[in-house]
Amino acid sequence: MLKSDVSTRNNIIKLPGLVDTHVHLREPGATQKEDFESGTKAAIAGGYTQLLDMPNNNPPTVSPQALLEKEKLAKGRIWCDLGFNFGASPSSVKYFQEVKKNVFGLKIYMNATTGPLIIEKDKDLENIFNSWTSKVPIMVHAIGETLDKAIKLAKKYDKPLHVCHVTADQLKTIKKEKESGMQITCEVTPHHLFLNKSDEKRLKGCGIMKPPLLSKADQQKLWDNLDVIDTIATDHAPHTLEEKLANPPAFGVPGLETTLPLLFNAIAQEKLTTDLLIKMLATNPRRIFHLPEQKDTFVLVDFSETFEINGSQMYTKNKWTPFEGMPGRGRVKKVAIRGKVVFAEGEFLNKPAGKIIHPTS
Repeated sequence: MLKSDVSTRNNIIKLPGLVDTHVHLREPGATQKEDFESGTKAAIAGGYTQLLDMPNNNPPTVSPQALLEKEKLAKGRIWCDLGFNFGASPSSVKYFQEVKKNVFGLKIYMNATTGPLIIEKDKDLENIFNSWTSKVPIMVHAIGETLDKAIKLAKKYDKPLHVCHVTADQLKTIKKEKESGMQITCEVTPHHLFLNKSDEKRLKGCGIMKPPLLSKADQQKLWDNLDVIDTIATDHAPHTLEEKLANPPAFGVPGLETTLPLLFNAIAQEKLTTDLLIKMLATNPRRIFHLPEQKDTFVLVDFSETFEINGSQMYTKNKWTPFEGMPGRGRVKKVAIRGKVVFAEGEFLNKPAGKIIHPTS
């Protein structure tokens, strides 16, 4: 079950620091939901040592000034390394050259979700794809057939494309384009892997996200096609419980502290391997997004420890999870960044060791 090239000793598995390229840390603009300190603590407790924050804040990250403000707010307060994705808008195009060396992706919202960013006019999309000259990918929130439009433009202008929170109906197209040689990658979320439409009644507003939960059959298609999917990204999107139970509820769920125990439980069930976990949560995201190397950085996980997932024990500001009561495996015992232990046996040690990162050349 556990591959021989993964370091193990007495059920303690040594992993590289994990990477999440799709998180919403809510600062600035909505720090009642999350902030840089609480979000990066949640990341460390979940085994993540690098995060990329999304731009749909209020105000959105669509200018050099907004990007610099995020960096200033995060400095000295982050427990893991943190980078930023830039937001696409008709007005942000003029800043692409200025920011391209400081961001890891350009995020285009082609369908409605949380926040003010959405691109609906074809002429704006065309200009955005044509104007982006960075080596890092264009990331698209493209639900259903909207993806076809993104693929057409990415091919026309020869740009790397990364499909966020992939759904089962998109896999055939992505596989075809990969086989044709297109620069296209995709991610899957843990909530689409571990929840489905049958959970919506039980979860009520806590099961509402974009894209919505899939049918059980489509959920299984994700598992059956992990070879087509490049990364697992949490789309960590915390809201207060009041916002989730409102009518209508806010879109999104937290995920940084629950993904690893869910995946290790899946490993115990032989649904994937530890090697594939490392590939999708470390190797591939670092390659796709040109993330800097983290020397002497590792995570120790006790594979033998099993438990029920409990939102009240989490470090994220909002103490709820759609995975409440589900079986988890593999407690994070220790996290070290650049040789400095920052988390051990449930306690944070020393001072925040995270730094602001930029893409490698």
